[in-house]
Amino acid sequence: MAGIFIGLTTPRKLPNPARLVGKVIVLDIAFASEGGGRRNSFEHTTLRFIEKLGPRLVRWVDHHDSTFHRRFVDDERFVLATKAQHGACPEMISPQLVEAVGSVDTIVCHNDFDGLASAAKWLCGGHEPYPGCDADARAIDTRIGEPGDFGRRFDRALRARPRDADLGLAVLAHLATQLTHGAPWAIIDQAAHELSALEESARTLASGYRSLTDELVCVDVTARDSPYDRTLLLLLGQRRATMAAVIDGDTTTFAAPFDSGINFVECFGLSGGMPTLVSINRRKLAGALTTLGVGAAAALEVAEPPSARD
Repeated sequence: MAGIFIGLTTPRKLPNPARLVGKVIVLDIAFASEGGGRRNSFEHTTLRFIEKLGPRLVRWVDHHDSTFHRRFVDDERFVLATKAQHGACPEMISPQLVEAVGSVDTIVCHNDFDGLASAAKWLCGGHEPYPGCDADARAIDTRIGEPGDFGRRFDRALRARPRDADLGLAVLAHLATQLTHGAPWAIIDQAAHELSALEESARTLASGYRSLTDELVCVDVTARDSPYDRTLLLLLGQRRATMAAVIDGDTTTFAAPFDSGINFVECFGLSGGMPTLVSINRRKLAGALTTLGVGAAAALEVAEPPSARD
């Protein structure tokens, strides 16, 4: 990682291009969609970022669906796939791709395990940081199957502290050195231990799930009094029905099993995202619920903010 600037981010909060050094690659960053509102749209967020980087952007590798992929089909800088084609991003990175790009100055990647593993694989010349890392990333990003011990520890740590940039950089450094130093595990495992309390909160909140249709359950956790693990809460909902929705303030997240065949992106008329995991603004919730078969009156009642009920 020496000499390379690392930017950990999310699709809706891309860094200022002016602050990025030299030649830039972007890994595991989905094209933004209008699900989070106009200010988070592709044009306002992703396209603006691409245009401001200009020729300094040398590769963008991603595996999230987007109708805007077709704009870049003739631009070799963009290596784009759908979630169905590649369940995780690291498997898209090869020694041939890294060699073709050559030296880079900045890596911008998603701050989850999939993104960090992608960045580490790039830094390792297109080779896995450890045997089975690609499979771990796929298991974690699709929630199909179980990751190995290393992947499980990384995943739990990052879920416990999703906004901890120092932890993310520690994970990336450990991966990039192919786990050759034992010291980082103490930091990572301490963070992973903290997930237990968040999981307990999620289990408590899951008791509030209500059935909206035979295939959809929903819980509103806006009034919660403690943090929780959203991943587990959504998975617990999917044990009750194929689709689960978690409302938290102005954001609602819908999830379904990776192999369910459900495509929320298409159902909600979004330009892109993960077909089985999307977040939308609460203003669009009533319409989304009716699209999934919820009655109009029930959809309006669920979508109404708590403040409007007082």
